[in-house]
Amino acid sequence: MRQGRSVLILVLIFVSAATYAQQPDSAFVKKDTSLFAKGQIDTVPPSTDTIAKRKHSPRKAAIRSAIIPGWGQVYNKKLWKVPIVYTALGIPAYQFVDNLKWYNRTKYAHAVVVSNTQNPDSLARVHQQLKPFVDRKLGNELLNYRNEFRRNVDYSVLFFLLFWGLNIVDATVDAHLKDFDVSPDLSLRLKPGYSPTGRTYGVSLVLAFK
Repeated sequence: MRQGRSVLILVLIFVSAATYAQQPDSAFVKKDTSLFAKGQIDTVPPSTDTIAKRKHSPRKAAIRSAIIPGWGQVYNKKLWKVPIVYTALGIPAYQFVDNLKWYNRTKYAHAVVVSNTQNPDSLARVHQQLKPFVDRKLGNELLNYRNEFRRNVDYSVLFFLLFWGLNIVDATVDAHLKDFDVSPDLSLRLKPGYSPTGRTYGVSLVLAFK
């Protein structure tokens, strides 16, 4: 009997201790639940204004590319396009400088031929490649070369402006497409129905974007 009572007492003590030990756990659960509820309040979806601010701006991309070529591509995180932009702009820029230089040289050589001067200083300033034209008094050939270089100067300016504009267009289009979400969930199905135009019943092919 004493052993039975001792066992019963030990069981009661164990149950009491277990019950007391569970009390802090329940409080901790309640605390966690309240924190979770608070977290739910903190994780409310952002407002429309916040989403609009985070949206990629085509206007910013266009303005940046207009100021500095390639800046819009950097803004769009298309860094691989930057070397292409500067190559496209660098070629007409180089052609502009080179053709302008030769335009001035042929213009001066033509002026020397027309003036028929024998001044050593004037003849010395004629470019080495143009001296045979000056010595032979080939003014018409120099005039043709001068006009050709002049046209090339104009063309290089036009191409430079064209590529600059394409740089802006590319940055703007990329910025628009950056927020364009194409869902892979597409469905193609046949749908019977009535056509008001043909005034007849038929089957139509419907492509749904979801």
